[in-house]
Amino acid sequence: MSEQVDLTTIPISPDGGNNPNGATNEAAEDNSKTITVFHDKDNFNVKHPLSNRWTLWFTKPASGKGDNWNDLLKEVITFESVEEFWGVYNNIAPVSELALKSDYHLFKEGVRPEWEDPQNKHGGKWSYQFKEKRNINIDELWLHTMLAAIGETLEDEEDGEVMGVVVNVRKAFYRIGVWTRTTGRHIPGRGDGDIAGGKGRSAEKGKEILMNIGRRFKNVLKLPPNEMLEFSGHTDSAHSGSTRAKAKMVV
Repeated sequence: MSEQVDLTTIPISPDGGNNPNGATNEAAEDNSKTITVFHDKDNFNVKHPLSNRWTLWFTKPASGKGDNWNDLLKEVITFESVEEFWGVYNNIAPVSELALKSDYHLFKEGVRPEWEDPQNKHGGKWSYQFKEKRNINIDELWLHTMLAAIGETLEDEEDGEVMGVVVNVRKAFYRIGVWTRTTGRHIPGRGDGDIAGGKGRSAEKGKEILMNIGRRFKNVLKLPPNEMLEFSGHTDSAHSGSTRAKAKMVV
């Protein structure tokens, strides 16, 4: 999809439902009353803005004919409210129905889901592979991961680390990841007071922030204590292959 989807054409509700009779709710007609999507899924008059605008991307499977990455990576839509998120979510294919070698990426607006993006190139990712595909509810795990990202619960407000989340569909596994701006170290060339670039943080503080993100992500994925979630830098992944990069940290 090369163009943005018109959100007015998308049913906005957590279950994707529409009002089949086109009827209106008296309360919704009264603009003096606040009707949220959680009160009336069809006739609400207020939206819940997110802290950031987010863009959904999709990577389609390669044809094996020398496809260019930029041709496979497609920008789907950008949204900025809880209601718009549900409208998008309910109108795209679930992860469990995607073809092999497909990916979904949900990133903050203006950040491409690529290692080379200026906002990603000094960063890394927490990731976990689910190898027992038949025993995993990947749709639920991916939904909870997206909600944690857009709800800003993977990090504290001042951390400025989370760039986006990714799910990969492969023959032998599903993989879900959280991309971060840094690997715990200050980004060269960032100005004074640029907290998001790690300026003024000690190496210990930078690592502590990333470890906290890892622990929260591990809880989102409902992993048992004996299962290790690994963090690796994008530079390491680029040099050694995305599945072979040596872990810098584990939780």
